Amino acid sequence: MAIDAATVRKVARLARIQEPEERLEPLAQELSGILQWIEQLNEVDTDGVEPMTSAVAVSLPMRDDVVTDGGDPSRVLANAPKSVSNFFVVPKVVE
Repeated sequence: MAIDAATVRKVARLARIQEPEERLEPLAQELSGILQWIEQLNEVDTDGVEPMTSAVAVSLPMRDDVVTDGGDPSRVLANAPKSVSNFFVVPKVVE
């Protein structure tokens, strides 16, 4: 799959990345090379290969799951800029 400068321009605009016009064609070539490499990876036969999360088999130490009361709310909220009814008050971030 080949990517042209127009596609790079559109993706950059959607990602709100400002790229100078002279950089669009080199970026298109780089991205096309990456996609060709990914297409090569798709040709590899992976039947019978177990999925893994790490190249080294390591087991993580387990700890006891102990239920606590969360401590003293007044101490937990002592450094909070604002709290109401033992809850943190945070500014709205979604409009």
